[in-house]
Amino acid sequence: MIATEYKGNRTFSVVDKENEEPSQDEVRIKVAYTGVCGTDVHIYHGMMDKRVKTPMTIGHEMSGTIDAMGQNVTGYSVGEKVVVRPLDDRGAKPSDKGFNHICEDLKFIGIDSPGSMQQYWNVPAFTLHKLPTDTDLKLAALVEPLSVAVHDVRLSGLQSDETAVVLGGGPIGLLVALVAKETGAKVIISEVNKNRIAKARELGFTVVNPAETDLVQYVREKTGGRLADVVFEVAGVQPALDVMTEVAGIRGRIVMVAIHGQKKEVDLFKFFWKELKLIGARVYEKADYEKAIALVTSNELPFEAMITDVQPLTQIQKVFENIDNNPDGLKVLMDCQL
Repeated sequence: MIATEYKGNRTFSVVDKENEEPSQDEVRIKVAYTGVCGTDVHIYHGMMDKRVKTPMTIGHEMSGTIDAMGQNVTGYSVGEKVVVRPLDDRGAKPSDKGFNHICEDLKFIGIDSPGSMQQYWNVPAFTLHKLPTDTDLKLAALVEPLSVAVHDVRLSGLQSDETAVVLGGGPIGLLVALVAKETGAKVIISEVNKNRIAKARELGFTVVNPAETDLVQYVREKTGGRLADVVFEVAGVQPALDVMTEVAGIRGRIVMVAIHGQKKEVDLFKFFWKELKLIGARVYEKADYEKAIALVTSNELPFEAMITDVQPLTQIQKVFENIDNNPDGLKVLMDCQL
């Protein structure tokens, strides 16, 4: 089989490996497609070298079919289409209060252990989610990032008669917007990148460029002064943190989707003055995966527009170099059988 390995120093290699038999509690997946996540790009840039041991096969956004099963695995069949929820929570403790998806000793498969950027992948059976037989495996590779968006919207408590503002129109921001729109809510996206603005409008969204239009005033006018009921902070930059408390209305909820590695300034007075709520949201739970699968397989939302490129796995080095050269793209997939 062919596998890829991150070597450090912005370098991937393509290697031949033995196709290993799954252990008694594992399945071997013939990987169809693997998406490139922002975390994968951070790994490529060396930002996670203290965590990611080299050489390492990374990747966690994927789809595929079951190729072989360990002797203890039941409830699945060879040939079934599946996706993997890449959370290894076997280190969960009572102190985690049952929230195993964010347990203290959580291991993320594809970062802390080998991932999906290879032709065949052995994973614990408990990470699997079945797909309907007619599922498009290209679209199914979006289930993992879509589950992030489903989790974010679910935790927000967004209702159909409310207004949501999404700060940031990148891949996760657009997925959050699509899920929010599916609830029936009014959705406004704030984005400064012209290419991403065009893509968001192509998907049918109202988009405001805050460098050209006063976002708070725009939302105020569109909501009759109520402002946003829910704000999703997906951009991860200081201007988004500055405006999130301004654009949120009385008792608005702010969902922190972006990852901030360092302490940032936030206007805490606005939380007091408007009785705002700040909601942290990290990864996803089983129910979010099932919801994401249902959304992908319903064929009612334009997820295919999220896929901007598909390349052979053997071109992994060029894939990551191209992402650096074209940061405006959305979701790049690799065909893991080429």
